[in-house]
Amino acid sequence: MSIEKLTVAELSKALAERKVSAREAAEGYLRSIERQEGDIGAYLLVTAEKALEQADDIDRRRASGEQLGALAGVPMALKDNICTEGIRTTCASKMLENFVPPYSATVAKRLEQAGCVLLGKLNMDEFAMGSTTENSAFRKTHNPIDITRTPGGSSGGSAASVAAREAAFSLGTDTGGSIRQPAAFCGVVGLKPTYGSVSRSGVVAFASSLDQVGPLTRTALDSAMVMSVLSAHDPLDSTSAPHEYPDFASFAKAGVKGMKIAIIREFFDSFIAPENQKSVLAAADDFRRMGAVVEEVSAPTVANALPTYFIISAAEASSNLARFDGIRYGHRAEGAGSIEELYARSRGEGFGAEVKRRLMLGTYILGEGCRETYYKQALRVRTLIIREFASIFEKYDLILTPTTPSAAHKLGDRNTDPDTMYLSDMCTVAANLAGVPALDLPCGTNSMGLPMGMQLIAPAFGEPTIYRAACAFERERGRI
Repeated sequence: MSIEKLTVAELSKALAERKVSAREAAEGYLRSIERQEGDIGAYLLVTAEKALEQADDIDRRRASGEQLGALAGVPMALKDNICTEGIRTTCASKMLENFVPPYSATVAKRLEQAGCVLLGKLNMDEFAMGSTTENSAFRKTHNPIDITRTPGGSSGGSAASVAAREAAFSLGTDTGGSIRQPAAFCGVVGLKPTYGSVSRSGVVAFASSLDQVGPLTRTALDSAMVMSVLSAHDPLDSTSAPHEYPDFASFAKAGVKGMKIAIIREFFDSFIAPENQKSVLAAADDFRRMGAVVEEVSAPTVANALPTYFIISAAEASSNLARFDGIRYGHRAEGAGSIEELYARSRGEGFGAEVKRRLMLGTYILGEGCRETYYKQALRVRTLIIREFASIFEKYDLILTPTTPSAAHKLGDRNTDPDTMYLSDMCTVAANLAGVPALDLPCGTNSMGLPMGMQLIAPAFGEPTIYRAACAFERERGRI
């Protein structure tokens, strides 16, 4: 049995039936990492010793007759902005190169309590700012489908690790598409959950009103299984929603008959590659064959989502990253002659070019005379986008869009051109602004064999509806 080829659901069953031990699963994935990391570069840190200790503990508990959860013994990995007690957490930045947290993020603790085995910490764009994982201070990550291409970002290491079968699943974070875009580029499933449904406690903040943690998996059912562990109210997170969450995997077989799905006309324009448009429209035809009603609607305000997102996210990043000054946190420059010089040199040496660009933009936006013109105006547009989504969801269960304007591009092609790089988030940022769940699901390949993804968006706490549709689509296409 090739353990790394099993989905989370298949591996969970094999572990429960003791056809595979947790140690065998961990060793299989560690061998896969050792074999491929020279080409892929998904990991910043591999925690092999810890993984085997955790696996052995699961095997002992299972042998003693203890009833364990569905994810017990399943090897996974975490994006490196998710704090892990006693394990270095860098955010792929020189600013935090030597930071070892004294506590773990709630999501890390929930997975550990569920019996998951931690393989390591994954590469990312520095402080989650970027769309290619080329902004990491330490290494570039390559797309396992074609190693000359980007895996996307900022959760590029998370997507690449799952696509390369270097982890059964991973966690990423999504501020404007940073789970869904790399999932689309690497041909895996990525969910940005409802804002407040997954705790952000212990996750290094980029833009606090937009950030969410979510899973990257090989199938929608796997995603549902992981979300059933992650979703819970957390008193340590003031934005955590006091909501009752179901077993998401129980919706996997419900189907889409009678469901109403909207296609937003504005997401099908000249910016979207024809092959991407064609693959999503073919998926819409599949949903019709399965019994759903699929109709085209207009949502003109979403055309303003991208600039609105960059104004709000840059402003919040400027505030959140002010703590990294060489005194309270992070890299401290040597030989500074004054406190002002210490701040300037520490931040200048510790942050990379993309982080500096967004911090300067955010500081300008929040400055006297600009706050009303830019930041407050962006908040008003955000409200209009929220209302526009709410209006669509009065009539429809889901929205279907492309996830990205194109398939994965070559490494180095866009990272020197911020404007072009930012456009890769044009289909994804609206869901973050509205706080609603959105899932990327592979829906085909282009003429070069590169994956293309579609995005399913639901109202707040509508993850069960997303999983119904996603699992039905995977069955229709024979992916599961």
